[in-house]
Amino acid sequence: MVLPHYLCSSVQNAFRARHARIAVNHTRQNLGILSILLRSGIISSLTRGTISEPSPDAFREAGDAQRRIWVELKYRDDRPVLTHMELVSKPSKGISMDPSEIRRICTGRRAKNVKPLRMGEVAVIRTNNQEHEWLEAREAMQLQLGGEVICRAR
Repeated sequence: MVLPHYLCSSVQNAFRARHARIAVNHTRQNLGILSILLRSGIISSLTRGTISEPSPDAFREAGDAQRRIWVELKYRDDRPVLTHMELVSKPSKGISMDPSEIRRICTGRRAKNVKPLRMGEVAVIRTNNQEHEWLEAREAMQLQLGGEVICRAR
């Protein structure tokens, strides 16, 4: 299993270095986390491609080792939209929450040593539901789903 810490550090470091876009490994986990960042307005776009270029046609022909997700980073007034991205669940200790605990962090209270979400901050949750495997915390709260809190970004 690919750990999400690589994605978190890659995205955060690319924003700090003022890159226009980056390429990360193509996995379901990375695609799920990045799609939440896209829906939240933290990144501009996602494109499937290969190591050398963001091309969906080349993606179909490439092998698994060559496949990448190209991420267009978003800046506002020459400042990065994402300022901080961190893991909540660590490989040594996963933090799972039921729907009531997710509601607590979304409404400004602590739950299981997880700080409440601030204005404009998103938390990524991996649920056991196959239909909604990757959700933002507020979406999970509306759907009454619990799961593991993977990371948060602001």
